[in-house]
Amino acid sequence: MKRFLLPIFLVCCSSLQAAQPNIVFILADDLGYADAGYHGGGIQMPHLDRLAAAGAKLESFYGMPVCTPSRSALMTGRYPIRYGRQYNVLRPNSKVGLSLDEKLLPQLLQEAGYATSQIGKWHLGDFDAVYWPTRRGFDHSYGVRLDQHRQYQHLITTEDALQRDEQPVKDTGSLTDLLSGEAVRTIEQRDKKKPLFLYLAYHAPHTPLECPPEYAKPYEHLGPQRSLYAGMIAELDEGIGRVVAAVEKEGLRENTLFIFASDNGGLTSKVAAASNAPLRDGKGSLYEGGVRVTAFATWDGHIPAGTVRNQPLHMVDWLPTLAKLTGASTESTKPLDGRDMWPVLTEGKASPHDLLLLNTVGREGAVRAGDWKLVRNGQSADSDDENALPTNAAQSQEAKKQKRLAARNAPDVIELFNLASDPSESKNLATEHPDKAGELTTKLDQFAKEAIPPILKPAEENKTNR
Repeated sequence: MKRFLLPIFLVCCSSLQAAQPNIVFILADDLGYADAGYHGGGIQMPHLDRLAAAGAKLESFYGMPVCTPSRSALMTGRYPIRYGRQYNVLRPNSKVGLSLDEKLLPQLLQEAGYATSQIGKWHLGDFDAVYWPTRRGFDHSYGVRLDQHRQYQHLITTEDALQRDEQPVKDTGSLTDLLSGEAVRTIEQRDKKKPLFLYLAYHAPHTPLECPPEYAKPYEHLGPQRSLYAGMIAELDEGIGRVVAAVEKEGLRENTLFIFASDNGGLTSKVAAASNAPLRDGKGSLYEGGVRVTAFATWDGHIPAGTVRNQPLHMVDWLPTLAKLTGASTESTKPLDGRDMWPVLTEGKASPHDLLLLNTVGREGAVRAGDWKLVRNGQSADSDDENALPTNAAQSQEAKKQKRLAARNAPDVIELFNLASDPSESKNLATEHPDKAGELTTKLDQFAKEAIPPILKPAEENKTNR
């Protein structure tokens, strides 16, 4: 009997390898909820719309209020309160990164036999090479590890910002175009003996609003800011089309899972022009416009085409979902907050969550339980656009300081919304349903007690990592 064990083992491994899908995860940066083509905001996204229509649109999918926390949640499958990344975005002078104690999604997939590629925005640590994507599970990396960038000229605050596999490159032109081209090359030149995990994190349509003129021209009637923003989205959509075409040309469409999401809601300040309608507020906010994002998943023959899922889901859910789908082990991760959402995507089952944390920082926070959502003290602490070019930075900082001082001395404001009947969060039901408000406040308080304080200094980061 023993002589038959090896062939059976090899057959099982071969079947698992054949079953592992290629994964193309596309992340937009600050895309307004209404500005996805199929949400009807007036900006054309034919490639995105076509891909979304072939799968399941996730209409109650949550990211985090700003960039770094959302990407951290995706990569770890854990709420950023667990490792101090819930508050601040990483800037060029940040001497911190995503905790090295965390086992990341690409590391799990790499161990499961995947070829892994990261293209675009990293934003999870640049100051030390140990935080770079090629040291965190990616075989290949191309893009900008920092957050500050130019879309069109694309060179950032440092000369060597654009890098391929840790080496500076002098590619010129539109950053969106460069990222799309690199993604196509990665698909064409992949290791054909392995399934591919391609994480394509565009910078668009994040500020500064820049794009080649031909993309903005059709939208000139929207005004100078909105036309540039729309042009960036149009170029982003064209890039998505190129990536999908490359997958199809290589004969991979039937065994490729496409995932799309924005990291957070669109920025609606004077320096940007996003629309999150009908959702309230925008980037940086704990209201729906800041955290509920455009998202969908498409895999021909596995996820029913033309479906809409309204069950509450979160960015942390992708790690356990993809791990289970690919046979990757999560035994080496810390306790996950994410849950396997594959039954939701494929069968329309109930959300795996009874409660979702949308964030908690100091006295601010929000949770969702079913159709109910509780918000404490509304606006998130880091709601300003980290890449805006202020005309008077000193005044801006002073205004934010005064705002924080005023909030610190004010009593808590508790808001309770029923999102099924009021997705725009226009009616506070806290006084009408005090028991529900109290129940969710207690749960939010528990998350706040579990939270590690936001890590802002290297000493704190090092202490946490060890």
